Amino acid sequence: MGNSFICRTKKDTKDNGTRSKRMGRSQRKMLAEEEFLHRQALSMALHQHQLSQRFDGSMSRRIGSTSSRRHCDPLANNEKKVLESLENIKFKRIILIHGEGFGAWCWYKTISQLEEVGLLPTALDLTGSGIDLTDTNTVTTLAEYSKPLIQYLENLPEDEKVILVGHSSGGACLSYALEHFPQKISKAIFLCATMVSNGQRPFDVFAEELGSAERFMQESQFLIYGNGKDKPPTGFMFEKQLMKGLYFNQSPTKDVALAMVSMRPTPLGPIMEKLSLSPEKYGTGRRFYIQTLDDRALSPDVQEKLVRENPPEGVFKIKGSDHCPFFSKPQSLHKIIVEIVQIP
Repeated sequence: MGNSFICRTKKDTKDNGTRSKRMGRSQRKMLAEEEFLHRQALSMALHQHQLSQRFDGSMSRRIGSTSSRRHCDPLANNEKKVLESLENIKFKRIILIHGEGFGAWCWYKTISQLEEVGLLPTALDLTGSGIDLTDTNTVTTLAEYSKPLIQYLENLPEDEKVILVGHSSGGACLSYALEHFPQKISKAIFLCATMVSNGQRPFDVFAEELGSAERFMQESQFLIYGNGKDKPPTGFMFEKQLMKGLYFNQSPTKDVALAMVSMRPTPLGPIMEKLSLSPEKYGTGRRFYIQTLDDRALSPDVQEKLVRENPPEGVFKIKGSDHCPFFSKPQSLHKIIVEIVQIP
């Protein structure tokens, strides 16, 4: 009972110390590697640099697989065939558009993986998002919100086209771009996104989870009143614990931590705006949809309804993915994007 004192020989102490040092070195190495990867993500969040760090580039053989081969030759087997196939692709530029609250930082794994196979990804911060310093309370229209994407498309050479990938409410920006720059867009990939129909608001897609737009505007505790309580709300941001449950139920802890320090309020005006989409412009675009099957922010049923009411050219599914497959299922997401890029 009480405190105990144990006598050990010098040999016991020495052996123990040696084992402790070995374990300490191994643990420190593992922690250092994890910390290095995380610093790469934080670097992108702060500086929007494309990462040079290589992540696991092996691709799943089936959608939803979590298997990886960290030490294999990156040019082996099917990966070599993919690289050879992608060499002949005419349009290799992929523009990554984040969803509500996110920024270019959320695509750090996707960027690294796409670069490894010779594609040219660029992640943009929408207005008032990521490291864009615009006050979100001043962003009132979808045109303002999408301005970085619009400027990018305007500056493209005449003979150049891009592939757009839009996450969540970023899908509205893709629809807007398809309507205004159909000639500049090779394909548009909606990633568990608001692929709205003509006359629909991006918010309407989330109505089953959040209630009607009118009720949300009147009662939600997550609204931000940037112009004062006596004025209409200007933005919204979910409480952190709610965000973790809605968006990150399958995401790694370190990516969730990154999101918690990087996410910003979402301007309300753009997602409450009805889109005007024409058959002659938007209707001629090549659209693809990626469904996430363990999604609590935009349920699989809602996603299925979107593709049923506004059919895209192709539909892909990721098993076991939450609302953020770039965190929870990066390999499966990468595989699908590469597959869509190769579709003639």
